[in-house]
Amino acid sequence: MMSATIMPTTSPGATDKATINNPADIAVIIGYFVMVIGVGVWSMFRTNRGTVGGYFLAGRTMVWWPVGASLFASNIGSGHFVGLAGTGAASGIAVGSFEWNAIFIVLLLGWLFVPVYLTAGVITMPQYLKKRFGGSRISLYLSIISLFLYIFTKISVDMFSGAVFIQQALGWNIYVAVIALLSITALYTVTGGLAALMYTDTVQTFVIIAGAFVLMGFSFHEVGGYNALLEKYSLAIPSLTESMDPMRYNISEQCYTPRADAFNLLRDPVSGDLPWPGVLLGIAINGGWYWCTDQVIVQRCLAAKNLSHVKAGCIMCGYLKLFPMFLMVFPGMISRVLYPDEVGCVVPEVCKQVCGTEVGCSNIAYPKLVVSIMPDGLRGLMLAVMLAALMSSLASIFNSSSTLFTMDIWTRLRPQARDRELMIVGRVWVLCIVAISICWIPVVQAAQSGQLFDYIQSVTSYLAPPIAAVFLLAVFVKRVTEPGAFWGLMGGLAMGLARLGAEFAFGTGSCVFPSSCPTVVCGVHYLYFSIIQFFCTGLLALFVSYNTPPIEDTHLHRLVFSLRFSKEERLDLDRVEEEKARNARRKAEQKTKAIVENESVDNPPDTQSGLCRLIGWFCGVGGTQAPEPTEEEVTEASKQIPDIREDPVWRNVVDANALVMMTVAIFFWGYYA
Repeated sequence: MMSATIMPTTSPGATDKATINNPADIAVIIGYFVMVIGVGVWSMFRTNRGTVGGYFLAGRTMVWWPVGASLFASNIGSGHFVGLAGTGAASGIAVGSFEWNAIFIVLLLGWLFVPVYLTAGVITMPQYLKKRFGGSRISLYLSIISLFLYIFTKISVDMFSGAVFIQQALGWNIYVAVIALLSITALYTVTGGLAALMYTDTVQTFVIIAGAFVLMGFSFHEVGGYNALLEKYSLAIPSLTESMDPMRYNISEQCYTPRADAFNLLRDPVSGDLPWPGVLLGIAINGGWYWCTDQVIVQRCLAAKNLSHVKAGCIMCGYLKLFPMFLMVFPGMISRVLYPDEVGCVVPEVCKQVCGTEVGCSNIAYPKLVVSIMPDGLRGLMLAVMLAALMSSLASIFNSSSTLFTMDIWTRLRPQARDRELMIVGRVWVLCIVAISICWIPVVQAAQSGQLFDYIQSVTSYLAPPIAAVFLLAVFVKRVTEPGAFWGLMGGLAMGLARLGAEFAFGTGSCVFPSSCPTVVCGVHYLYFSIIQFFCTGLLALFVSYNTPPIEDTHLHRLVFSLRFSKEERLDLDRVEEEKARNARRKAEQKTKAIVENESVDNPPDTQSGLCRLIGWFCGVGGTQAPEPTEEEVTEASKQIPDIREDPVWRNVVDANALVMMTVAIFFWGYYA
């Protein structure tokens, strides 16, 4: 153990207060906003936004390149720039394994899961589980836990990381900046629906990659190249001085010395900060939940024209996922080399002075580079990149959470609700999410940990594995029943909440002040905990399922992978509830029609105010409601079997590209392992 304190010194290139306030930067930022809003308005005319399919699934007309770009942009939020760079600065490249693992998982999405979701004919993931198992408790649980995860691991993280960057770059009041960003994001989410998000995501993907490449070039030039980074990172130690009271802290050398295995992806299974069994299995489980069952991601694939476009979009996203290691993790490590006293601080008082928090300042690694080494104009471009990542991620979450709330919760409360009401409720829910997000800012500021990406992954590891296990069993194991899936979810949830509650009660601690949480509870690495929780959930679900009556195949046609090509008529387990909802809507329609006929003389439809008509057009909700389909039409539509057949030529093309992409990924894994 080494007693030491750390004094902040002025690193090369650092400035006391670097803000973006020159004409060149401001012009770039304004130009970016004009471009994004213009694309959003243009996309408003591309689909019918007044229907559920048009608003939530872009009319199922999207081709492969906006699908792939939207998958990437929805995933890469400002939390990635701040979190990946921060963890890279603190511990090296191992955090990049989260990105490179996703390359393989996204292929499972396109080749194994989406075909089943398409043939099931669903809009949301809870809807799939409702068709697969029947009942309503599983779908309701999934809707609620998904909204919970959105708030605590996505919206809050993106808002905090965006606020870190804005405070470093602009010096704005955090509430003014976040409210402005959320307002613009909610504007084109409310007006355009999924089509607007996917087209703006395509533009923002280009902005994100181009801007990040520029910063990467400046960063490597500043540090002296890749070989210089290899040499200098191990020497990036904060300045030490004995002039301060050496007895005040008893700081271990490992708290401020870069790891010896910083440039290794696979680390010791016991002492490693990201142990290799957890990297290979735990990340795959969490990634399986995120990429194959999360509404934000799957919704983009369901909007594609056909299965070949889905697969091509997944391949494009996989190629793009190769970049974050070089665009975010390595620049974060460079930031620690250039500014070791600020980015690598460890003494609480010093960290508080540098970045406003006592547990460490690695989260400022990326913003510090932007405001310190980028020239005028390009600094504005990088702020536009961060805004693009923040807004794209938040917009995707807003739209998908709106879909979940509208289709899985509101329709349960109001089974008679028709398209017009669902469209209005979906847009109002977006505004509610914005309000909740703004109120959550103080909590995020107070509760954020030293490494933002670790916070995201740890919370995910406690709540997501049971969902991943149940979806995997639902898609591939016909024998799994509703009681098995439900009690598997409840058992996994109990395990996750026990661990999560203990960490909130005792705190996660830091290197200087370790947590007092008992080792038996918190001593298991969160990736190992994810593996244990996943298998416990699966075993419990199988045990209960094999002790309950099986579901007959007549209810499973095109709902499981082995029956995805079945042509038999399926009797949906949720059909009874759907019939009740249709009857309720029919009665409501008759009642509304009678009221309209009685009031038509005094209130003719032509007298509707111009403002009301303008608002209705702006939000894609017309003044007239499409007629409710008859029972015969609904029955006929349910008999139509979705076509997931592919053109042999294009199937071979996407399969070959998938093999090439996996080869490239395996090479990078082997090189850095």
